[in-house]
Amino acid sequence: MLDRLAVRLLRKPVTAAAVVLARMGIGANSISLLGFALGLGAAACIASARYAPGTVLILLSRSCDALDGAVARQTRASDAGGFLDIALDFLFYASIPLAFALAQPVSNALPAAVLLTAFMGTSSSFLAFAALAAKRGMDNTDYPDKSIYFLGGLTEATETLGVFLAMCLWPQHFAVLAYGFAALCAITTATRIVWGWRAFQ
Repeated sequence: MLDRLAVRLLRKPVTAAAVVLARMGIGANSISLLGFALGLGAAACIASARYAPGTVLILLSRSCDALDGAVARQTRASDAGGFLDIALDFLFYASIPLAFALAQPVSNALPAAVLLTAFMGTSSSFLAFAALAAKRGMDNTDYPDKSIYFLGGLTEATETLGVFLAMCLWPQHFAVLAYGFAALCAITTATRIVWGWRAFQ
């Protein structure tokens, strides 16, 4: 829901940074891999209950996620790079709830499992729509720079980042945040299923 606003607000500074990185010869795929490594570092910190460094690493990881596509547009965007970016993003998103479950198994395992199940709904509906949209040659004019058809919803990357940061800041409330966000993800999944059914009929 907030991704379009975030893109508009960050477009100029991200593009400026991407120009500098491209001139330095730093490729988009390298940035994607660095962002994923930082994300796994964040998960490792959270799993050991080191939430402050986990917060910092999440922010750095998502900064890389904003930059890789911008750098690709400054050089040469490729389907391979787009695939790498998307696949690593989903793995990162799954690693954070798992990390909280490892940090406090007794209190966090069930809400983490519920949240991961909700993520399966949002990710599967997102990817299924994108695959069939590509088959039909559909484009999303709201996100023209994305590698695939980017189907929006109530819970997008910006909202997910926000809830991850809230979990790190208030880990004692992980269960409430996880259940609440899982409910929002369920709404997103339901609306995407309805949109997909109508679009492809």
